[in-house]
Amino acid sequence: MNKKEAKKRIEKLKEVINYHRYSYHVLNKQEVSDSVLDSLKHELFQLEEQFPKFITPDSPTQRVEGKPLKGFKKAKHSIPMLSIEDVFSLEELEKWESYLKRLTPSNFQYFGELKVDGFAVSLIYRNGIFQRAITRGNGRIGDDVTQNIKTIESIPLKLKIHSLKDKFPFQKEIRRKIQKGTIEIRGEVYIDKKDFEKLNKEIEKRGEKTFSNPRNLASGSIHQLDSKIVSYRRLKFLAYNVITNLGQEKHSQEHKMLLSLGFKADKGEKCVSLEKVLNYWKKVEKKRDKYSFQIDGVVVSVNNNEVFKKLGVVGKSPRGIRAFKFSPSEATTIIEDIKIQIGRSGALTPVAVLKPVEINGVMVSRATLHNADEIERLRVRIGDTVSVCRAGDVIPIITKVFSKLRTGNKKKFKMPDKCPSCGTKLVKSKNDIVLRCPNSNCFDRRKRSFQHFISKGAFDIVGLGPKIINRLIEEGIISNLSDIFKIKKEDIFSLERFGEKSVNNLINSIQKKKQINLDRFIYSLGIRNVGEETARDLAKEFGSLKELGKADYFKLENIRDIGPIVAKSIYNFFKKKDNLKLIEELKKEGIVINKVINNNSNKLKGLMFVLTGKLGLSRQKAKEKIRRLGGDVSNSVSKNTDYLVIGKEPGSKLKKANDLGIKIIKEKEFLKLL
Repeated sequence: MNKKEAKKRIEKLKEVINYHRYSYHVLNKQEVSDSVLDSLKHELFQLEEQFPKFITPDSPTQRVEGKPLKGFKKAKHSIPMLSIEDVFSLEELEKWESYLKRLTPSNFQYFGELKVDGFAVSLIYRNGIFQRAITRGNGRIGDDVTQNIKTIESIPLKLKIHSLKDKFPFQKEIRRKIQKGTIEIRGEVYIDKKDFEKLNKEIEKRGEKTFSNPRNLASGSIHQLDSKIVSYRRLKFLAYNVITNLGQEKHSQEHKMLLSLGFKADKGEKCVSLEKVLNYWKKVEKKRDKYSFQIDGVVVSVNNNEVFKKLGVVGKSPRGIRAFKFSPSEATTIIEDIKIQIGRSGALTPVAVLKPVEINGVMVSRATLHNADEIERLRVRIGDTVSVCRAGDVIPIITKVFSKLRTGNKKKFKMPDKCPSCGTKLVKSKNDIVLRCPNSNCFDRRKRSFQHFISKGAFDIVGLGPKIINRLIEEGIISNLSDIFKIKKEDIFSLERFGEKSVNNLINSIQKKKQINLDRFIYSLGIRNVGEETARDLAKEFGSLKELGKADYFKLENIRDIGPIVAKSIYNFFKKKDNLKLIEELKKEGIVINKVINNNSNKLKGLMFVLTGKLGLSRQKAKEKIRRLGGDVSNSVSKNTDYLVIGKEPGSKLKKANDLGIKIIKEKEFLKLL
């Protein structure tokens, strides 16, 4: 066979192989057996080996290539790859629509599509040929996983206009971009449920650790350094977005485009109202188990692309899109008791003590009942069999009481009239739904205030735990937050089970914490409704405690993410003499509050870090360095984590990060990043 004949044969083989790839992996039609297709691929491989000058990037032989990578390079998204906000009910969906109408008065029409529980990636094609694949990462920068994505057969290496019944008025533009231009496609990498089970069985036989769910497998696979392993794992791709402007006016048109370009895509459904959205959601939920892949809801977006763009973005999510999730996993258990928990603001919260039950791999033994109204609504009794779910797959809540399972010995719970801790008569203000203990000297309230004051997000005093705090309060050694910095060695020696070394360590630990950053100090004060994020926003906005204290209500309310309730809490706090007195007492004890220095560095902006194990750098300093460079820190690993920083003896976070395919770096690499 001469060169001319070889070139012609190679082109024909590529055409036939790609036709059958598309037919099988996209249309789910198998016209020839696997062995026939393997034979054609083998012939192509041999010809390309004989005539290497005819090897092209879109050849089926190039799906698995090269040696294992040493690591993934970072790549920037041309347009941020944002996340989607979740909703769990029609009520939340209606609130969303009302919010949109306040921003852009319009009769919105929507497009509903399946929410595949997979791993998002962006694909870039130049002149119709696949060039690059980038993971979501932090939305702005992701990992270049091109070599691994090439192994997925449902992703075309070369774009081609496939015949569709619907002809686009902009097909000329698509063809022009394929011939000369860039096209960006986004979608979800996933694995079919049957393939997941099959692969897990094979892994189990080898005595290796199995994957907990299909999403973890997809994520972990894409972050494999050896593309041959990825190829073996039978991953698939479902496209959902055309990022490049090809003339499309509606999101529904993009799905037709995707099918035309050779991708597997959900046809979805156009919905003229939220009622139609709900009908679509119900229809999908009914046949949820019949899909070959795992889905956890439907994605609802404003169909008009121009309106969607005008609505803009808030935080990390576009305003014009929501993930309407299915009900989270639930389990039944028994309420063994109901306890009252008293917060630092005096709020009484009933908490159900449950017979431990596993939900989504987590043991749940407690669930909040929020307040008396919630107990009345559920008509809950001690001893009841209840259904418990993890709202948003995180917070355990009771969703249903099985009253028909009662045997007559269930005990009705009644909220107390007096504080269980100090006996003070409880109060309930006009606009409040919770009972509160008004006694600022209540032991439980003081205990919670002290615990909050020394917590990790506040002064972070190591060694001064809840048990020691309780003893110090009981013994009358501390009664005011500033008393912590007055503690002497002889005060601790008077308590049982304290040796000289532990006493010295505790005193040193307290004295070392006399210098604190403004955001941490604001959080330590325990201002009602002010968490760590709000404290950071306030510190950035005002720069010093003095300026914050002078702020009026209207200035506070106009700060991003601070509404009227939070603004009122902050304003009222700095108008109370007792609070101002506390701040002055803390300063007298040598507390130095560091002002915020805006160095305008956004090096780590949008990146989420989690720390685990023993680090040379103190945990707190590491957090502060990350935040100073625009990054953020979380205490738990999730799909939103960008980096897990590991020190010596890392804990369970390392396993979870591996399962989720999170980037893991050692302290040395972390310091270089800083």
